[in-house]
Amino acid sequence: MPRATDPNAPPSRELLLLELRAIWELGAFFASYPLLRMAPRGDGHAVLVLPGLAATDTSTRPLRRFLVDQGWDANGWELGPNHGPRPGAEEKMQDRLATLFRDSGRKVSLVGWSLGGVYAFSTAHSAPECVRSVVSLGSPMRVAAGSIAVPLLVRALYRYFAHPMGPVAHAANVRAKVLRSPPPIPSTCIYSATDGVVPAPAAQLEGDPRSHENVWVPGSHVGLGFNAAVMWVLADRLAQSEGRWKPFQPRGWLGSLYERLAGSALKR
Repeated sequence: MPRATDPNAPPSRELLLLELRAIWELGAFFASYPLLRMAPRGDGHAVLVLPGLAATDTSTRPLRRFLVDQGWDANGWELGPNHGPRPGAEEKMQDRLATLFRDSGRKVSLVGWSLGGVYAFSTAHSAPECVRSVVSLGSPMRVAAGSIAVPLLVRALYRYFAHPMGPVAHAANVRAKVLRSPPPIPSTCIYSATDGVVPAPAAQLEGDPRSHENVWVPGSHVGLGFNAAVMWVLADRLAQSEGRWKPFQPRGWLGSLYERLAGSALKR
C-alpha cells in the first residue's frame, strides 16, 4: 500500500526533516501575538496542560502564557519530565486534576501535547465528572502493537526516555484500549497533515460529531505547542460555554483562509 494511503506507515523522511520548521513557527508565534490577542477570551476556568514525551512544563510555557493572557487559569502538570506510561504517573495526574477541580470549584479543561494528549484523554475517561473539555495536539491516539506508525528515531527516543519496549508499551497499556473512542465529554483532536512524527490518521479519533471533532492545522509536530493556528483554534474551543459545545467553525477572513488551506492540504 502506498505511503500516502497507508494509515500504518510512518511519516516520510522528508516530513521528519521538515520538523525544523518549528524554529520558524516559534518566531511566527511571537510575531503574530498581537493578532492572536484578538482570539476568543476565557472565563477564568482552570486548564491543565500536559507536555509531550521527555518534555517538562517548560515546553508548554508559551502555550500557557497565551491562555493566561486570554483569561484562563492555565496550569502545568508539575510532574517533571514526561517519561511515558510508568507506574503511578496516571494516578498523579488524576490527583493534580482533582486538586484543580476542588480548588477552583469548577470543571477543568485538559490540553495535551503529543504523548500528553494521550494522558489527557485517558484522564478524561477516568474522571469525566471533573473535566469540562479535552484537547490533544498531534497525539498518537491510534496505536497498534503490530504496526507502530512512528519513525525509527522516535521509537529509539521512546525506548530511551519511557520504556525499553518503545511505543509498544503504549499499545499494551490498559488505557490505550480506552482511547479507541473519545471520552464522554466534548473533545478535540488537533492534528497536522504534515506532522513528521505522528501520522495524521494516528492523531485522530472517530466519535459522535455532536461532542467530538478532528481539526486540521498547518505545521510541524515539534511546533504544535506554539503554533499560531493552534493557539487560535485552542482559544476558540476553550471559550465555549460549559454544556454548549459546538464543532469548530472558522469565521471571518481568517476562517476563509483556514478553510482554503485545509482543503488544499487534505486533498494531497
